Amino acid sequence: MGKSDFLTPKAIANRIKSKGLQKLRWYCQMCQKQCRDENGFKCHCMSESHQRQLLLASENPQQFMDYFSEEFRNDFLELLRRRFGTKRVHNNIVYNEYISHREHIHMNATQWETLTDFTKWLGREGLCKVDETPKGWYIQYIDRDPETIRRQLELEKKKKQDLDDEEKTAKFIEEQVRRGLEGKEQEVPTFTELSRENDEEKVTFNLSKGACSSSGATSSKSSTLGPSALKTIGSSASVKRKESSQSSAQSKEKKKKKSALDEIMEIEEEKKRTARTDYWLQPEIIVKIITKKLGEKYHKKKAIVKEVIDKYTAVVKMIDSGDKLKLDQTHLETVIPAPGKRILVLNGGYRGNEGTLESINEKTFSATIIIETGPLKGRRVEGIQYEDISKLA
Repeated sequence: MGKSDFLTPKAIANRIKSKGLQKLRWYCQMCQKQCRDENGFKCHCMSESHQRQLLLASENPQQFMDYFSEEFRNDFLELLRRRFGTKRVHNNIVYNEYISHREHIHMNATQWETLTDFTKWLGREGLCKVDETPKGWYIQYIDRDPETIRRQLELEKKKKQDLDDEEKTAKFIEEQVRRGLEGKEQEVPTFTELSRENDEEKVTFNLSKGACSSSGATSSKSSTLGPSALKTIGSSASVKRKESSQSSAQSKEKKKKKSALDEIMEIEEEKKRTARTDYWLQPEIIVKIITKKLGEKYHKKKAIVKEVIDKYTAVVKMIDSGDKLKLDQTHLETVIPAPGKRILVLNGGYRGNEGTLESINEKTFSATIIIETGPLKGRRVEGIQYEDISKLA
């Protein structure tokens, strides 16, 4: 067999050795050639092809570095977009997966010396969201694809439309209740004194007209009281009882109709009160740090929530020092202001509404507020728990 035969033991051994990643110090980025050992790399550096590549690079080295940097950035971001999407992931995990490909661009050929420098550069350029933690740097890809942006705008529009529909329904119910109360005002009965000018006058009933009347002439009206007088009086009394029962039934029906709307409102409010969530953080509220892990410098200090991340984490700015911290909601608690100050409802049926603190009940650890925004503006709500409201910045 010849020297370069595919099935020779040496050729097979060379293919086995070339599998997988080799050492980075024996890789030539200009020629894109990986050597297996130091002797092979030395021979490559003395070769004519390598010398020609060095001469080309020496003419304009910045152009070659910019080209390698751009290729490295594009490949890294493409892998981040396809593999992890917009999830928050450790930068080293992405880099290890990127360098697992044999034909990747090495970082020592780019303008960035370390992975940390590259991660910071991505954050400055707005290509990714980056944040530093005790475990290292985390990155999150920002998808600026027009189709993705269009879908996000459609989702936001749909959410806004759903909120508008809820507000319209609440306004409609409130308007119906107001009209019902205006159109069904209760009539106040007027009482008159029963008096008779002459004691000798007799009271007679005129059943032909269905009404009772008193006459002044005793001689002309006395004949109406005969043997059937008791029957006529009994029949008139039964007619009055029927009329009174009918009127009372109508008044009860009106009360039932009016109370049905009230019941609907009460049911809706009860549903809203029970619609609680396990997250409560909102931007622009004042909170207090309760964890001792950050030291006495921040313990029991107040801060303003500047940004909410993933519903349970907040970026807060200290009021006294101006320092910015990233904390979980379990390390924070709400701040109850003095009566008369503005607050924001953080949980329950009135979530997201601003209001004014009216009073505080220290025995039940609750407060009474007045809603200032939304369709329920002006409503007085009692029994709001301390953890459901917080002071506005």
